[in-house]
Parts: sequence; structure tokens; C-alpha cells
Amino acid sequence: MGEISADILIVGGGTGGVAAALAACRNGATVIMSEPTDWIGGQYTAQGVPPDENQWVETVGCSRSQQALREGVRRWYREHRPLCDAARADVRLNPGGGWVSRLCAEPRVWHTVMMDMIRPHVESGRLRLLLEHEPVSAETAGDRVRSVTLRSRDGTQSTAVATFTLDATEWGDVLDLAGVEHAIGGEHQNVYGEMHARTDKTHPMDQQACSWCFAIEHRPGEDHLIARPSRYEFWRSFVPEMRDGSSWTGPLFSWTVPSHNAEGRRTFRLVPWPDEPAQGEWEMWRYRRIVDRGAYRREDSRHELPPDVALINMVQMDYWRRPLLGVSRGERDAALAEARELSLCLLHWMQTEAPRHDGGAGYPGLKLRGEELGTTDGLAKHVYVREPRRLIARTIMTEAHVGTEQRTRDGKATDAMNWQATPFGTGERFADSVAIGHYTIDLHPSCAGRNSVYVPCAPFRVPMGALIPKRVRNVLASGKCLGVSHVVNGATRMHTTEWHIGEASGTLAAWCIANGKEPHWVHEDAARVRAVQDILARDGAPMTWPWE
Repeated sequence: MGEISADILIVGGGTGGVAAALAACRNGATVIMSEPTDWIGGQYTAQGVPPDENQWVETVGCSRSQQALREGVRRWYREHRPLCDAARADVRLNPGGGWVSRLCAEPRVWHTVMMDMIRPHVESGRLRLLLEHEPVSAETAGDRVRSVTLRSRDGTQSTAVATFTLDATEWGDVLDLAGVEHAIGGEHQNVYGEMHARTDKTHPMDQQACSWCFAIEHRPGEDHLIARPSRYEFWRSFVPEMRDGSSWTGPLFSWTVPSHNAEGRRTFRLVPWPDEPAQGEWEMWRYRRIVDRGAYRREDSRHELPPDVALINMVQMDYWRRPLLGVSRGERDAALAEARELSLCLLHWMQTEAPRHDGGAGYPGLKLRGEELGTTDGLAKHVYVREPRRLIARTIMTEAHVGTEQRTRDGKATDAMNWQATPFGTGERFADSVAIGHYTIDLHPSCAGRNSVYVPCAPFRVPMGALIPKRVRNVLASGKCLGVSHVVNGATRMHTTEWHIGEASGTLAAWCIANGKEPHWVHEDAARVRAVQDILARDGAPMTWPWE
């Protein structure tokens, strides 16, 4: 394909990348966006993860464009699916009925709606979308990135030249390829003074587990056993041995898993369709269910009722035996292969040996579903990556800025009005805020053998300085790779926050293009920061919480 050019290159068409592209295009910039899979949307789509989200996501907790995405998904179901009257009339329709989110839906629908959102920009020529393209190298000159080489699935390479490059990849690939300073793994407490950082040493292997999600339906009385995976015996008897002095609850494959409650454990049964759980019970079938058969019309003979479909993303399939970052491509691919096999081993256990909710063992009627994930094998197109390389930014967000326990200890954000509005307190009131977010600080088990961390987090602001490298002048973080500590990544990695980060970076880059300036120049002056904030406000991107 040779050389291609635009004002802005967005490497990665995931959650943050799509938001950045929409923001940049609506603010007049030309954009190239690459994506290694054939779907845009990242966590929502190719990784198959219904959105974990905060309680304010549909009131004061998301931007206008994020709300447009959510309403677009609901509208798609009303227009294309034979929903029952109650579901169709539900203003807050949740097509999957999963309890993890107010909007559990099929990944293929999220992808379809996102494609509809970017289509006007693609058709106008303002946005060039390169699916199935991954970054393989970058050319730099001093403190600037001159170009990024992208390779398509058929091996063709293109050199993308842009004034600004936004890293919206799942692993922070641009940071690595272009030599942009970044961090990997967990910091020692003395680095940022964080309560829940490591107490022994900074450890590059302290990387959160990844997960390879899959979708299943249940056909009682049928046999849909998958072939026994080669390492099934290993995983079925595997008891995690954590190196931080904590203990697991027994075998990894169990409905009882570690918890941060008083007992240190919690049991979540699986109660697959057509059976119903006990009133008020939280169980695993409906945890991330993406198709709720009960939402469809039963009297419509023109349409066959869809099956209940559950998306499986459980701690029992968290893979942390090998790291994904700071290793060779071959080592990373080996880790990904093992993560994928672990998911299949969990499914085989569920089909054959898992304790049934009604007695006995195994649900042989569990059947892999590929339709909703756009695959033939029922596994997601891409592994779910929780933690990328993290930018060494002008501002690093730490637990002192967002952690409820630490901010309470330090006497911050504890006035009566704030505590009445939210039991989590409030985060640091960054004057250069360009986005907001909220989620528990949720760190999954790590490759260094550290057990999970799950502690409350205040609704927080994301400062512009967390998107801008300390040194490199024309790169911005546009997703999970922003300037945060390992601890804070546990809160900022969620869907809505990643979208807001992407939207902010796309807006900032477009403003710089329009004004012939660089992000560092903007960030060095409060009036210039406010100019960008004014555009974000005009476009409906919240930067503060109403109770602050």
C-alpha cells in the first residue's frame, strides 16, 4: 500500500480508538485508524466483555457520544429483533439481562452500531479505517514519531505518516515500538506512596491476568462435549499457589472462589437456562448473559426464539502463568495459546465435572456459540487484556488521587456533602480534567503470583496530563495505556472510562491540528487547557462530577 497520511493516526480500533476517531473527525481532523481484528470496539466486541460499569453510567457518568452508543444498541434491538412488548417499551432495555451491566448485549451488535457511528466519516473520506492491520515498527526523530508501519493480515505493509499518533492499542504497542517511556508491572509502595502497591519491590511480572472469553447456550438433554483439551488434567487439578502469602480456596476449577468478604470466599453457582435461580441469587449464567430468551415474543411464529446465551468471563479462566508484556512475540503467543486452552479446559470441566445446581455433575448440554462473537468456534476474536504498558506521563494518576481508603486516611474529599452524594468520597480535583470515570480498584491475580486486590475507588477525574508523555511531543494515550500506576489501572481499564479517555485524546489532537500547536504547549497554560475543555463541554463530555 506504500505511504498513507492523515492529520492523526489512531493505532488500535478498540473502545478508546473508536471514541478518539469520532471526536477527532467531528472536530475537523483527518484520521487513519488501524485495528488488528476485523471488528472495531475492543472490549465491547472483539474481546467479548459486557461492560462492567458504575451506578451513574446512564445519569451523570457518561458522555453524550457514549450515551449515543448505548441508545443506538437499544434502538437496534427494537428495530431488528422481535422483542416482547415489555422489553420493547423498557426505556432502559437490557437485551441480555446480565446483572453485571445495565446494558449486556451481543458483541456483534455493539460492533454494528459503532460501525454505523463512524460510517459518515468513512464515507466522507475524513476517516480511513484499516481493519486487520497491526503495528510492527515506528520511525522516530528526536522527540517525535515520524511514522508507524502497519502490516495487514496478508503481509502487506503500509507506512502511516501523521502529525499526531494516538496509542489506542490493547498492549500499549506504540509506546513500545516508538521508545516512548512507559511502565510495566507493579510499583513498590515507595514509588508513589500507594496503600495497595507492592511491599517487597517493584516487579515487572506483576501484570494482571488476561482472559479468553467465550459464549455458550444450554441445550438440556443434548451432548455437546468438546474434545478433551490436552492440558485438561493439569488445569482440573491446579491449585493456585500465590507468592504474596495469601491462599486460594482450593482448586481453580470450582464454583467457590476467593472473595474480599469476611469469609474470604464466595460461591457462585451456575443455573443455566431453562432453570431459574433463587430469588435474589447472583449466579454465573446471568452474570454476563448477552441474550435473554425471555425478552422475545413467544407468539410470533415468523421468528424462532433465540437461545439464552451467556458470555463466560470468570476468575476460573484468568490466565497468569506467563506475562504478555516485556517478553518476545513468541513468548507472548505461547501465553495466549495457553490462555485460550485454559478457557476450553474450564468449559470441558463445566460440561463434565462441575457440580450441578440440581445435583450430579456436568452440563453436557452447554454448547459453544460463535454467532454473537463473530467466530466459528465460540471463543472471542481477541483475548481480553486488562493491563497494557502504561505511559510515563506528565501526570501519573495514583491511589492517592482515587483510592477511597487512602484519601480517607489522608483526610481528602471527606466533606459532608460529598459523602452524602457517594459512599466512595471524591477523587483528586484535577484542574486540567478532560474526562471522568469510576470503578472499584479491581486487580486480578498477577503473573508475579500476587492475589487479587479489590478496594473502593472514588469517582475520579482524568487529567489531561495523564494523556501526554513527559518527553515525546506528538503521541497521546488514547485508552488504557494512559499515565496511571499499576494499582489505578484496576479502576481506569473499564469500558466507559476508556471511551472517555479516547474522546479526550481525539479532541485534544484535533485542537492541536487546528491551531498548529502541540499537547505540551496546551498543557503548560491553564487558559489553553480551558480552550480544549470548552470543546469537550460543547460536545457533551463530562469532566467533573455534579457533587464536586
